[in-house]
This record gives sequence, C-alpha cells and structure tokens, in this order.
Amino acid sequence: MARTRTRGTSRNRTHSPTRATRPAALTALALALVAGVSACGASAGDDKEPETRSFGLHGRTLTVDSDDSALDLVVSDSAEAGEVRVTRWFQGHVTLGGDPEVTWGMKGGDRLVLRMKCSGVVADCSARHRIVVPRGVAVKVEDGDGSVSAQGFEEALSIRTADGSVRVSDSSGALDLRSGDGSIRAVGVDARSVRARTDDGSVQLELGTVPDLVDSRSGDGSVSIVLPRAAYRVTAGSGDGSVHVDVPRDGSSSHRVSAHTDDGKITVRTAN
Repeated sequence: MARTRTRGTSRNRTHSPTRATRPAALTALALALVAGVSACGASAGDDKEPETRSFGLHGRTLTVDSDDSALDLVVSDSAEAGEVRVTRWFQGHVTLGGDPEVTWGMKGGDRLVLRMKCSGVVADCSARHRIVVPRGVAVKVEDGDGSVSAQGFEEALSIRTADGSVRVSDSSGALDLRSGDGSIRAVGVDARSVRARTDDGSVQLELGTVPDLVDSRSGDGSVSIVLPRAAYRVTAGSGDGSVHVDVPRDGSSSHRVSAHTDDGKITVRTAN
C-alpha cells in the first residue's frame, strides 16, 4: 500500500490509479476492486504506526465531536490537568476518488473535533481514536458512526452514536447513553442516575450501587437490569416479549426503575 503522511493535523493514505483508461476498463477495474474490498475491508487495527497528540483543555468539560470513528475513552490519574491525549489508528483505500484523510483539532478549548474523509467509486476506510482525559472532567460524546467505549469516569458521561454499540465500565458519574443502531452495555457501574436508549439493539445494565433513577428503552431488543437488593418503584413493559421483575417493589420508593422495549424480553433482578 502506498502511504502519504502529512505534518500537522491531517493524515492521508491512498490507493489511486495513475493512468487514464477507457470507461469499460474502468468499470471492470471498479468491479474487481469492489469485490476485493468486500473480501478484506480496511481495519484501523491494522495500522502499525498510530499517531499520538496532546490538546489543551480549558475547563472541566470535554465534548468529543466525531463523524466516523470508533472511540475509546479512558480516565487516567497520570494525565496532566488541562490536557487531553489522543492516539489514532487509520487505514484507508480509495480508488477513483480523492485521497482518504483524517483530521483532528481542539475548537474553543473544550471541543475535540475528529473527521474522516473517504469517498470514491471504491472507498473503504476505518478509524479508531483512544482519548485519555484527566480525572474530574465531564465528557459528552457525539459520534456519527462508530462504537464507543468508556472506562473509569467519576463525572457525568453522555454518549450518543448514530450507528454503533456503547460500552461503559468502572464509572460512577451520571450516565446518559444512546445509540441509533447498536447495543448498550454498562457493567460494574455505581452511577446514581442511568439513562440508556437504543432504537435497535439490546440494553444490559449491571449496577453496584442502589440508583435513584434507571430509565431504559429499546426499540427492538431485550432489556436486562441487575440491581443491588433494595425496594424499587418499577415500571416495565414489552410490546412483544416476556417481562420478569424479580426485585422488591414499593410504589412509593425514591429509587425508580423503568424498562421498556417494543420487541424483546425484559428482565429486572437483584444481583446474585
């Protein structure tokens, strides 16, 4: 693969034809390349030369604005205050189109913007970013397309992805998790407030601390909630599936749990 690196905020990787050919030959070439790309799509994990860069952060709130990338967010006690460290992996193949490119930058001191350009007759690109933030920073994620994982957050965490799964672990801050198309899983969390919604996918929540609020919904998928033993005010329902609630119930409890799905099984139970 031919590779072109650029200094600064962007990175290019390209496969492009260098000679003009007749339309029939171009069509045949495109079809052959489509078949090849389908057989072995690009994977960011194949990038053996990831890039790392640090960005200054103003304040204690970070917004991650990504259009098309898998995201891994972690909290580090060793991370310097006022600094966000990002590592990115990228692989791209484009034929009969512009060079694939990824860019990154911090806007306004608190908005990390990640972009990928990948278009052509045959285009196959994959990006992944690992974002390390200092402890005490609340994070909001807006991802157009890609899975998101987060670990170790004590402050509020909001994640929205249009297409991809959401995974959260070892976190105690309030959680607001949403996916347009993908499963949501939050395990080993001690959050007092958890909101989880997906249009298409399962929801799995496992809490280690008695929550004040759990609000979960799936448009198409099962919902499973595991809670510490306590009395809860529970509302649960499925448009097409069984509902099992196996926790102590109290209609006046301040600990509210809501679990709903249009199509799938509902389970609300105490931890074993």
